[in-house]
Amino acid sequence: MDKRKSRRIVTATLLGCLFSVSASAGGLMTNTNYHIAFDRMMARGASLDIDAIYSNPAGMAWTHEGWQVSFNWQMPTQNRDIDTYVPNFLGSGQEYRHKYKGEASAPFVPGLFASYKKDRWAVGAMIGIVGSGGYVRYDEGIPMLNIPVAGAVTQALAAQGIPNPQQMFAMDSWMKGKQYIYGAQVVGAYRITDYLSVSAGLRASYYDGYYRGRVAAVGNDVIKGALGTDQLLAMELDCDQSGWGFSPIIGIDFHMDRLTLAAKYEFRTKLNIPNTTNALSVTRMGQTTDIKAMAEQMGNEATIAALAPQMNGMEKMMAAYLPNTKTRYDMPAMLMVAAGYEFLPNLRATVEYHFFDDKNAKMANNRQEHLTHGTHEVLAGIEWDINKMFTVSCGGQRTDYGLSDEYQQNTSFACDSYSIGLGGAVNVTEKLRINASYFWTMYSDYKQEQATRTDTYSRTNGVFGIGVDYKF
Repeated sequence: MDKRKSRRIVTATLLGCLFSVSASAGGLMTNTNYHIAFDRMMARGASLDIDAIYSNPAGMAWTHEGWQVSFNWQMPTQNRDIDTYVPNFLGSGQEYRHKYKGEASAPFVPGLFASYKKDRWAVGAMIGIVGSGGYVRYDEGIPMLNIPVAGAVTQALAAQGIPNPQQMFAMDSWMKGKQYIYGAQVVGAYRITDYLSVSAGLRASYYDGYYRGRVAAVGNDVIKGALGTDQLLAMELDCDQSGWGFSPIIGIDFHMDRLTLAAKYEFRTKLNIPNTTNALSVTRMGQTTDIKAMAEQMGNEATIAALAPQMNGMEKMMAAYLPNTKTRYDMPAMLMVAAGYEFLPNLRATVEYHFFDDKNAKMANNRQEHLTHGTHEVLAGIEWDINKMFTVSCGGQRTDYGLSDEYQQNTSFACDSYSIGLGGAVNVTEKLRINASYFWTMYSDYKQEQATRTDTYSRTNGVFGIGVDYKF
């Protein structure tokens, strides 16, 4: 294979990496589970408790008179696996099957709430991880990197007359990423009439992430003796990203006797995140090109222009990870509508709908254009007070992202899902309540048919949570 072509393959594939890691409920970039009451009931859009600060801001007009606070802790675990099948691996006529296992974790996901109500007025604040949230690592790399690199090296060695080239090197690859979007919001509510209230607020979101990885074909002793190096083809990436975004939030709530009707709209959060590039390099036959250093000396535009003759159009993809280049990670506009009804003084239920306008929230390389529609979610939950001390609840959620083959990537994929949550609360005193929950998500595998291979994406997810509410 032409050496320039092999270098283009490695550069293009690795520089296309984006890790979207999430172990929470909600849309592609948005979390909705901040309070344990959500985890144990799912549908909280008609809440009149402290979690209304997020789930039903206008409903704060009917919450506890005076001060109340809440601390919530969640521990999600998730696997993100890619099962790859290649019918003719490296032109050998043999099949290749391998499951690349990705482990995602976010060991401590907090949610803090505080509100104050007096007569018709209420104000509240919340701090939590409002988008993505966690780490993911592939200890063996991923197929979209390993397979092209292995193919390029195999053909290059074969062109030099080396027999059994597939057996002359090993892949040394790993990839990991982090995405957290921390959010802090303040909202105020006012009861216009005895039955109607409105709310308005603002959320500040801070994006914190990184992308690190290495993909390398390392020759054995025979290759090292013949070529003088065992570093046949490799690339390294180390890039940090951080930045701010803001979004207004408005809401309305109608509450009469046993019926609550509520709606909330969150405007899009524009996140245009600059790079801090720590390392970006390509090594071929032992010779390393430090792309980061080139950019620092020549500037990004001059670096891309200098590399363009070798990149065959892929220099635009490389530009995404050069120093100070910006990438879009918008959180989409979100509409919530809910209806809650109290069938008995100790039995209530809620149905709810969410729409995340993902197609109009910009993503890296405009991936949002490949979605067939925005995210639709339908939720339902029920809560029963066994007595004055104990409460139990359960609920479910269906999420449909509008996925397509063009949207899915090894490094950033999603799967439609069903979620079930259950748990309970203990009123230790009139002022102190402890919540506990567990919810798990059942994902539908997504099979992506490609020209030379088939990738099947699968995920598992479970979240344990515990929280404390206190009324002053």
